[in-house]
Amino acid sequence: MLIFVKDSSLVLSVCHREVRKGNMVHLSPFLLKRYHGGFVVIRMTLGGCTNRPFYRIVAAYNKRARDSKYIEQLGSFDPLPNIHNEKLVSFNYERIKYWIGCGAHPTKPVAKLLGLAGFFPLHPMTVTQAERNRNALALTEEGGSAEQDPETEQMEA
Repeated sequence: MLIFVKDSSLVLSVCHREVRKGNMVHLSPFLLKRYHGGFVVIRMTLGGCTNRPFYRIVAAYNKRARDSKYIEQLGSFDPLPNIHNEKLVSFNYERIKYWIGCGAHPTKPVAKLLGLAGFFPLHPMTVTQAERNRNALALTEEGGSAEQDPETEQMEA
């Protein structure tokens, strides 16, 4: 969009920047962009209520508040286990590919979920943490069975 200026005293200033070329003022860089702050990130917004969190995975500008307006919803995450002891996650992989192709950066929690889902390679710390959890679970099971053996022996006697 071009605006022809007949009077040279007219100066157009948008966001403290002036775009002039001869007698023309070029406005398309300012009119095509609706938001001038920050870049796009793929992150989680909090929903739900007290003691029942629910997250939407969205594409949003990084300078906006966590739960404010977002560009597009890309998935959801329910962090509380259901009756089958599963935490539910859903993704729209096509749109995530699109936004990453546009230069959007996923936040660490979203990148971790995408890695667990197979979209990204697993982060080495995720693998290390899983091994630690397995070892801790094995130790508690061994300790629990060792504690139960003397009790059962005493009950039998």
